[in-house]
Amino acid sequence: MTDITRDHARFRSMIDGTQEDWDIIAREQKAFAPQNGRRILDHLKLLGGDYGGFPVDRLEHCLQTATRAHRDGRDEEYVVMALLHDIGDTLGAFNHPDVAAAILKPFLTEENLWIVQHHGIFQGHYFFHYLGLDRDMRDQFKDSPYYDACAEFCEKYDAPAFDPDYDSEPLEFFEPMVMRICSYPKSSIYKKVMTAEAAE
Repeated sequence: MTDITRDHARFRSMIDGTQEDWDIIAREQKAFAPQNGRRILDHLKLLGGDYGGFPVDRLEHCLQTATRAHRDGRDEEYVVMALLHDIGDTLGAFNHPDVAAAILKPFLTEENLWIVQHHGIFQGHYFFHYLGLDRDMRDQFKDSPYYDACAEFCEKYDAPAFDPDYDSEPLEFFEPMVMRICSYPKSSIYKKVMTAEAAE
């Protein structure tokens, strides 16, 4: 049922859309898009209380990874990447790095996106052999210019972030960073439109 109290596009197929329809949609998007960071944070909160057998829940793991990166002097985008690297856990039990990468793709540099996309295989270096998998699976990416960066992310921030006694920053500490990084795209087919709207 359509909400008749709001202005809506009138088409039933995009083929029939008019400038007036798309002006309405663009106006709605202008209000909706800048809250993208808030929606990402709300989804991240779903990881709270989900341990999956680990010593800390998935949210604490993310907070701990980001806190470690922040305290090591990493820039804001890197810290946000560290915070959100496992956001795909709830929907992508079999491919969580792909889900996280799809969410973060518009907001990250090529290197940081590569880290998110591949961290699962690189993290596997520490446990794949216990599951009957090849712990050196990451070696297929030896020729990537981002291989060392991803290995470092896992070794310094992701792998050690399961310590129940670690003093992580709370999610509220990272919220302004997420809002700054994830509200407007660095790369997107809609970047031109969103950049113009941000300037208004």
